[in-house]
Amino acid sequence: MKKYKVGIIGATGMVGQRFATLLENHPWFSVAVLAASPRSAGKTYSEAAGSRWLMTSPMPESMKNMVVLDAEKDVKKIAGMVDFVFCAVNMDKQKACELEEAYAKAECPVISNNSAHRATPDVPMIVPEINPSHAEVIETQRKRLGTKRGFIAVKSNCSLQSYVPAVTPLMDLGVTKVLACTYQAISGAGKTFKTMPEILDNVIPYIGGEEGKSENEPMKIWGHVENGLIVNAETPNVTSQCLRVPVSDGHMAAVFVSYEKKAELEEIIKRWESFKGEPQELNLPSAPKQFLHYFRENDRPQPKLDRNLENGMAVSIGHLRPDSQYTIKFVCLSHNTLRGAAGGGVLMAELLCSKGYMD
Repeated sequence: MKKYKVGIIGATGMVGQRFATLLENHPWFSVAVLAASPRSAGKTYSEAAGSRWLMTSPMPESMKNMVVLDAEKDVKKIAGMVDFVFCAVNMDKQKACELEEAYAKAECPVISNNSAHRATPDVPMIVPEINPSHAEVIETQRKRLGTKRGFIAVKSNCSLQSYVPAVTPLMDLGVTKVLACTYQAISGAGKTFKTMPEILDNVIPYIGGEEGKSENEPMKIWGHVENGLIVNAETPNVTSQCLRVPVSDGHMAAVFVSYEKKAELEEIIKRWESFKGEPQELNLPSAPKQFLHYFRENDRPQPKLDRNLENGMAVSIGHLRPDSQYTIKFVCLSHNTLRGAAGGGVLMAELLCSKGYMD
């Protein structure tokens, strides 16, 4: 595989920092550009992030002295320096839409962690093990944008990265309903315990916009490509409740699923344990060897013990049992800033590189 020069747009934020740590020694990707807001532009990465460095691992030595560029003003300059960019900006939806399209129109592919384009029918929202075929719509998007190389591909919301992978291997059983109650870590809000003291000894039963994303985005992931566009799935019906809990990293979900065909619990577990996708078949650098792990202990998975399973890229499942209202219920866990954010973005980029979309 060739070596690609990449940029991180929004490099000073929590997800941008996570991208930096993941890309430090990546075998395919080399960070050539860091960009952020005008407040950070012109400073070295060390100066710009400074005391706001939130990762437990130190800032990559190779990036400390890189001068941060202006994410908005330097679009053409950045596009000329890289093969593609990872985007994790913190700005309102309309401005994020415009910024990502500006990079795409400058013939620079964008791997986005932002929500701005998730509902756009010709923008693929890819969970690499589940819907890699949605990359087909990139050609339609390029025609709309008038580009040869440039396009936007997005990650889904981090809150559904645990339960959508767990439900997917059951879909051929005729899944009709899914109820997912998510218990979301504070890093999902870009916070630490130091910057979010109100979460200590507390649970906040509302996260703005999360229920809508958790209910709507799975339908696009489970959808199909028709006439160059993604058509959302009509079933199953998904409903959710999202809570912020005092956990640093790791989103959990209590999941209830109804389906029409019969399947013993052991068959369900076998489906999870044997489930794999293109990332495993292609042996992509960031892919977990086993995507879904089932724990037979009743008190697992737990964020503190299991969020870093397979470098934070695996999904953990446990406590499967029958339910009196639905068919089955279980709990699941994913690392929200790794599988759910930057790590998932890096894996998607690896997949698209392997398919030739970055050439």
